[in-house]
Amino acid sequence: MQHKTLIAAAAAALVAAAMPAQAQSAKEFEELRAELKALRAELEQLKKGAAIAKAPEGQASWGDRIEQLEIKAKDAVVGGDIGGSFRLPGSETSLRVYGHAEAQMIHDLKGTAPGDNFTNMMEQPLNGRDAGFAKGKTKLTAQSSRFGFESSTPTPLGTFNTKVEADFYAYCGSECNRNRLRLRHAYGEYAGFLIGQTWSTFMDLDDLPETVDFNGPIGSPFSRRMMIRYTYGDPKAGIKYTVALEDPEDGARMPNLVARYDHSFTWGAINVRGLWHEKRVGTVSKRGTGFGIGGSWKLTGDDLLMFQWARVNGDYDMMYGSWGYMVDDATGKLVFDKNDGLVLGWAHTFNGQLRGNVALGMNRSKGDQIFDNKRLSQLHVGLIYSPIKNIELGAEYIHGVRKTFDGDKGTMSRLDFMGRYSF
Repeated sequence: MQHKTLIAAAAAALVAAAMPAQAQSAKEFEELRAELKALRAELEQLKKGAAIAKAPEGQASWGDRIEQLEIKAKDAVVGGDIGGSFRLPGSETSLRVYGHAEAQMIHDLKGTAPGDNFTNMMEQPLNGRDAGFAKGKTKLTAQSSRFGFESSTPTPLGTFNTKVEADFYAYCGSECNRNRLRLRHAYGEYAGFLIGQTWSTFMDLDDLPETVDFNGPIGSPFSRRMMIRYTYGDPKAGIKYTVALEDPEDGARMPNLVARYDHSFTWGAINVRGLWHEKRVGTVSKRGTGFGIGGSWKLTGDDLLMFQWARVNGDYDMMYGSWGYMVDDATGKLVFDKNDGLVLGWAHTFNGQLRGNVALGMNRSKGDQIFDNKRLSQLHVGLIYSPIKNIELGAEYIHGVRKTFDGDKGTMSRLDFMGRYSF
């Protein structure tokens, strides 16, 4: 009986050793480890109860077969715990590599704003003030290409997650080469805590309409910050509470404080956000606030409406289109740009290959006329087509208007085309 068992175990070891070293499912990997464990136990029993049969001529010895199985278990590449990931050999950590190669062609039908390849309504040339501005340009760029890594490691108290992501759009004004690596995200996340750099907690990314233009609609909070954040959620109730201390980025003595509440429903979701910040120039400082609300409504399975409104005083990162703050030369005090931002969006899925988006963004300043811009508005109308998996082709028309406190007006009209390969 023992000899029959020995032969069966040897056959199982040979089959396992002959399996190709390729990606396997987590279930197959666990079966491989269980098989190795059973084979070792069988050998121990045979050693105690009977002599071990000699392997036939030309066949690997028991020791060699176990070693082959151990090597296979150690080096096997198996599917990870997060979508599109693999488990690192000899580890419980799942790793996902992702990104896209992206090319854009931009053609201005009217005035060209300086300082950025993508939309820049804050500096859009004015009809009455910038008589000699360029009437249009064509630009081709691949700077918005990106890559990233995500990991997930199980622990007794939950998973420990990390993320590192970068692109090649290092914004630095109009007089330098932007084709440089730029850090977008770098953080660790565990037991509700997140420490590192990612999107600001005050930003409503869930209700930001998709655009072909890299900068997106004006009038929304749009910032990545270094932070310490804690989130408590109840998935069954669909609620989430978040508080964060975020880098003020301007030499302030105190970090930004952000608090947020999210509630999801079967028909959509809503959120409410609050911001407290300090700005400092030399020995002069001033505190400011921000408040935001956003949400989405699923009209049908193919239609989604989005909105977000925010009022921010004195922070240009927390309100896209704001000048933030400056020192009044006459008084020596800090003056805040006071902005109301509104973004409306409609996303429609025509079929599995084609989707469309309409987005309207507006920013209105209620601050001092020292900030120049009184109202900025921007309309995006675009389509994105996926002819095959991982390939997307986009086309978008953008129209924008800039109005100043002294009555000047500037108009932007632009076509933006995009090709993206994702991995």
